Amino acid sequence: MNNPKYDLIIVGSGPAGLTAGLYASRYKIKTLIIGHINGGLMTESHKICNFPTEKDITGFELGQKMAENAASQGAEIINTEVSNIVKTDSGYLVTTADNKNFEAKTVLLALGTTHRKLNLENENKFLGRGVSYCATCDGMFYKNKTVAVIGGGNSALTSALYLSDVAQKVFLIYRGSELKGEPAWIENINKTNNIEILLNTNINSFGGGTNLEYIEISNTNNEGKKIDLNGVFLEIGTEPKNYEFLGKLNIARNEGGYIKVDTSQKTSTSGIWAAGDITDASNNFRQIITACSEGSIAAEDIFKYLKK
Repeated sequence: MNNPKYDLIIVGSGPAGLTAGLYASRYKIKTLIIGHINGGLMTESHKICNFPTEKDITGFELGQKMAENAASQGAEIINTEVSNIVKTDSGYLVTTADNKNFEAKTVLLALGTTHRKLNLENENKFLGRGVSYCATCDGMFYKNKTVAVIGGGNSALTSALYLSDVAQKVFLIYRGSELKGEPAWIENINKTNNIEILLNTNINSFGGGTNLEYIEISNTNNEGKKIDLNGVFLEIGTEPKNYEFLGKLNIARNEGGYIKVDTSQKTSTSGIWAAGDITDASNNFRQIITACSEGSIAAEDIFKYLKK
């Protein structure tokens, strides 16, 4: 049985992958996008206010819009994971988690990133039982309860604001001396009565029985404290997932695990491009808009490559 053949397979259906699919399809490149969820990690953002076309939109809604636009131009989208990519004589063989194979002349890696963990004792034990990495996914389980958000960037600030409308009390805990998110979000945080900010503070451990019941924290003076609560949301950034097929394809990455690309989004391996948060491009400014930009640049360069 012959495998379906494409000019381009995009691995990842976040902003970079969907934008690349939109552009590639308009270039009349036969394109398949494979990703777990349309919008990727963006879908976990409950409010996005800095995307040029949207005054206020959820990440899930924006992801759906991007997917609809890409599909309307002819891109095919399959919601599953890619398990392997192998070099062939004519390009690449892409295998999905459900053991389906697809052939492509070119590949664009728009793999995104995954949530960074604290790697503390009991962190995995309480995962789904009080520890979460997604406020919009799990926030409603903590209605009128006490929660904490760990982190000081925009993701932490927006999560705390979202949870302040759900929970009775929100602790915003950050190891730095000042919050580092956008001033507009910080201003909103300071105006919200049920958010308490704890700066220069580290979380040391999770405690409880079957479910999380408390955390232990300490400040820069090593003064310890126990906070009784029901949930903790970790918003301490993201990092690349170590996909095994990247090593097999000899794709160069930097010390942090991000894929190295040139100005046209090419990787070190012929016929493979990368775009979005997984790359070392855009001055490491990992935003939705930069992911879209990298995806469009990659699609344009792939078009030139295929024309040759």
